[in-house]
Amino acid sequence: MIERSKNPELWDLLDSLQYGDLLSGKVAAIERFGVFVDLDDVPDHPVFPGVGFIALPDLSWRSFEDASEIVHIGQSVSCMFLQFDTWNVEARLSLRANRPDPFQAFADATDVGQELRTRVTKVLPFGVVVEIFDEVEAVIHRSELAGEPATAHRGEIQVGDDITVVVLRLDRERRTVSLSQRQARPHLG
Repeated sequence: MIERSKNPELWDLLDSLQYGDLLSGKVAAIERFGVFVDLDDVPDHPVFPGVGFIALPDLSWRSFEDASEIVHIGQSVSCMFLQFDTWNVEARLSLRANRPDPFQAFADATDVGQELRTRVTKVLPFGVVVEIFDEVEAVIHRSELAGEPATAHRGEIQVGDDITVVVLRLDRERRTVSLSQRQARPHLG
């Protein structure tokens, strides 16, 4: 912990920020646990590469394996201030909060029972992940795949395949959707 008396200017500035304030800066470092941002017009942090910090869930609405898929070192970013982390003396930030939640846009445009054309992005032991909307993915449990439940595991469904699914349930609050390929009408050619 960095004591207030050792860096009063930084403490005062961070303490004056309000939830929702927009802050800009450049990505200073990408770590496996988050991204440090060197904020504009803010004193340097005595320990970290930047005063701003974005935790991985606050980087993007879409799923990703590595933060470098979303940002790169030196990139200019505009982030929403979430809170002042007094232990680390840093501004907790969100990059994704500046953009509308794509799941809500998907939910606005989709009804239960509706068929969707999706693209397989991952094959997992328990099913497949499909992209159902820009930056929105969902899991189809293997019991809801067409054919035998183990279809995806025999190589019949592969990453990049387009499949038709039907929406079984849609929960805006939890940001979840249940899909079935098995219940979709068969499409010819």
